[in-house]
Amino acid sequence: MDFNDITTPLSLLRTRRSGKARDLIAPGPGAAQLRTMLEIAARTPDHGKLAPWRFVVVPQETRDALAAALIDAYRAEKPDAGRLEIEAIDQFARQAPCLVVVLYSPRVDSHIPRWEQELSAGAATMNLLHAAHAMGFAGSWLTGWAAFSDAVRDLFGAAPERIAGFVFIGTQSRPLEERPRPDLDAIVSNWVASAPDGI
Repeated sequence: MDFNDITTPLSLLRTRRSGKARDLIAPGPGAAQLRTMLEIAARTPDHGKLAPWRFVVVPQETRDALAAALIDAYRAEKPDAGRLEIEAIDQFARQAPCLVVVLYSPRVDSHIPRWEQELSAGAATMNLLHAAHAMGFAGSWLTGWAAFSDAVRDLFGAAPERIAGFVFIGTQSRPLEERPRPDLDAIVSNWVASAPDGI
């Protein structure tokens, strides 16, 4: 197998990288393509088969309304916000042709630890990015202020849900530059059993 061939599964995994949401342009995925991406995103480790996550698609025709709602929420939390801050919030809502909000939706009645449910939500989000890349698009997983605002969360769901991320998907307008990756020797080690006391 040629691992440098972009069509091979391992090469797809090795070459995925995030684009900048502000640089993602049309075309974005069509409805059928996005549905396939979401089906792939849902194929994620999920202890207890809880599906402690869900996806909210924000169509292009609702981006103006989303921008207005985000600005209202931001001003309510930061009444002294300046023009540049408000412009950044407005621009955030309008990036890329496709936007999927991933919600962490814990099953509070389950014996499965919340931490495992959170990890599953993160894995579902990563699967969405891999699916977008495999279909020839670029994706960007963003959080920032909006992901931690209860008022913004309430636009898409309700407590105890939380926003895992805003996933912007589109076509890269410029080549993606590779960024430094961790040195494997710095992050991989072998576990060594400790000798029993007294030996």
